[in-house]
Amino acid sequence: MPALLLTMTLCLAAADPADRSCVLIVVGAPGAPEYGAEFRRWAGLWRAAAEKGGAESITIGEAEGDGADRDALKQAIADKGTAGREPLWIVLIGHGTFDGREPKFNLRGPDVAAAELAEWLKPIQRPLAVVNCASSSGPFINALSGADRVVATATRSGDEQNFARLGQYLAEAIADSAADLDKDGQVSLLEAFLTASARTQEFYRSKARLATEHALIDDDGDKLGTPADWFRGVHATKRVKSGATADGARAHQLHLIKNDREQRMSPEVRDRRDQLERAASDLRATKGAIPDDAYYHRLEKIMVDLARLYRDSSPEDGR
Repeated sequence: MPALLLTMTLCLAAADPADRSCVLIVVGAPGAPEYGAEFRRWAGLWRAAAEKGGAESITIGEAEGDGADRDALKQAIADKGTAGREPLWIVLIGHGTFDGREPKFNLRGPDVAAAELAEWLKPIQRPLAVVNCASSSGPFINALSGADRVVATATRSGDEQNFARLGQYLAEAIADSAADLDKDGQVSLLEAFLTASARTQEFYRSKARLATEHALIDDDGDKLGTPADWFRGVHATKRVKSGATADGARAHQLHLIKNDREQRMSPEVRDRRDQLERAASDLRATKGAIPDDAYYHRLEKIMVDLARLYRDSSPEDGR
């Protein structure tokens, strides 16, 4: 793969490189100069966040060249989609299209369809987050949703084809302490998504414009996605009529910039903590459907296990 197609920024970290997060930032075809400048700015914010979090970052679509970015993207996914505990983040910044059948993300050169991207992602054996900030991005959830994956899109359908602004606010929120909704000293992908969605909708309200984008997030593999206004704090409070599980629990466990406690945790402890937190989230979804005594007995056990885990993984001085 020609080096001029791929710009890499390696951020030194104490962890084994195989266990570091990797952020793959894809800057699509701008279509107009003003969009190009904005897309480069958003990409720069993601690179800065990755550097601050000790992650590796790879940027495709900014370097001079013949615009064969589709091949560069495919190769980067193949190179980085190895097994590991730390996630691969794929951030698509640009425009999208939808012809009623096939959604695509616009690249310099040939575009990439959601179905193609899904094929490229099949071999991945590590946690995965795909953030599609483009117009017409909603159908990417149907194509990419799966186990241990978070998929966020700027729109709820392929028919929302106007320029999407979520990408700006998401790039700004991922490292913004104001987006730390639960005040634990770090911003999760869910918190960044909720903050960016709120800021996007505020933009349309302040300009007295009809909102032409409605973001979705999916992290339970059901291909449905959940809009930001279904959440209160970091918990989804609404359910679809089919009784499907709520999204958000897994997305709230992905942090590009971890707090001190998170950094001190071993990967094994963090995995166990994440399992317990998701078990609590799943249990909350059953409240009202099972007897109260059974509900609180199971919840108490999970909370005690979590408390013990945090106690045993804390330094002796209690900090």
